[in-house]
Amino acid sequence: MNAPDTATRSRATRTPAPSPAPAASAGAPAPSTAVRQADGMAVASFVLGLVGLLAMNLLLGPASIVLAALALRRGTTRPGRARLGLALGVADLAVLAWLVAADQTWSWSIG
Repeated sequence: MNAPDTATRSRATRTPAPSPAPAASAGAPAPSTAVRQADGMAVASFVLGLVGLLAMNLLLGPASIVLAALALRRGTTRPGRARLGLALGVADLAVLAWLVAADQTWSWSIG
């Protein structure tokens, strides 16, 4: 009669085994907040530069350039995307300069 009581007691006092670490963090440190913010800036720079080719290039071009420069300075893990955002921001301003020279005005419309 004593045997079932000890088996039940030993099962109840066992501690669970620690769960294994996630595979993504094995050996690689988690990115810091500054790096994640720099990655976000690189992506935002690319998107703003791309949209700026079509509309509001006077505002979106310089914003894209500034975000790309900040992302590169802060050490983004996406330097290619930041450089592309920088190039698109410069292209936004070049398109604006070409349109201003063609129409002799700051506002432009297709048609």
